[in-house]
Amino acid sequence: MQNQGPLIFGLLVALCITVGFAALWFVTRPRDSVERRLEHYGMQSEALQQQAPKQRRRMQSGWLRGGLGPVLAEALQRADLPFTAVEYFLIILGMGVVGFLLGSLRMNVALGTVLALVFAYLPLLYLRIRRRKLKQALVTQLPDMLTLMVGALRAGYGLTQTLDMLVKRLTPPVSTELARVMRAVNLGLPVQNALRDMADRLDIDDIDLMVTAISVQYEMGGNLAQTLDIISETIRDRIRMLREIQVLTSEQRFTGYVLGMLPVVVAFILFMLNPEYMGRLFEPGWIRLVPVLALVMQILGFVVISRIVDIEV
Repeated sequence: MQNQGPLIFGLLVALCITVGFAALWFVTRPRDSVERRLEHYGMQSEALQQQAPKQRRRMQSGWLRGGLGPVLAEALQRADLPFTAVEYFLIILGMGVVGFLLGSLRMNVALGTVLALVFAYLPLLYLRIRRRKLKQALVTQLPDMLTLMVGALRAGYGLTQTLDMLVKRLTPPVSTELARVMRAVNLGLPVQNALRDMADRLDIDDIDLMVTAISVQYEMGGNLAQTLDIISETIRDRIRMLREIQVLTSEQRFTGYVLGMLPVVVAFILFMLNPEYMGRLFEPGWIRLVPVLALVMQILGFVVISRIVDIEV
């Protein structure tokens, strides 16, 4: 372990320098706050609107505009987390450093690298789980929101007045998303475009169906209240069927979680309690293929079980 001390120290110094340069670049890079706010509400500049559609899609994807920063910022926005992309990126780096130090001090640099990757993935996993829970909460509140919309429209309210009323009557996360729509409308964006931006941001089929119905009503005319009432009943039936499927497949999903996580947790505990015993799996030679194959088979088994119980409605 003493021979590995200079190597670990050098890696930590290199990591600190990399983090420092990354933070310096994020702080000092040019940015236009007005442009970012307008783009956040779907109001882009004329220069961006005049670009070719293919190039515009590539720029909006985030890969050509600062790497993973815009992608991470969009994911944080969809998950409704109060962090900037820089802050969350530093959290990921911090978790990776903790995992690297823990594995390096207990065993060797190889284990530290593996734990660094695992620990760095945990914030991303939390981001994904929170996003999924937020989508489930939105879908659950959607029928009630449509019922209130139908009642307000039949009472003589306009669409903008109806949305403003929903912001005051409903609870998060629906009220939060509708409040963003109202802010965009107050900035001058047409209500159809604001709703379309919300549907694109949330990426939920039921909300996309509602927004499409509103857009068609604006262009073609018709009874919007009756259309939304039909959509509300359809969504209620879909949610009821989805809950029945979740109940019927709950045992299989729990089995998949247990089978997928139990070997990993047991191996991690054994590494912490007796590093020399588990370290034999990482000795030079063909024995290193055993943990790799075991991990690959665990992942494949978990993916197969997840695909089997994932029934779309």
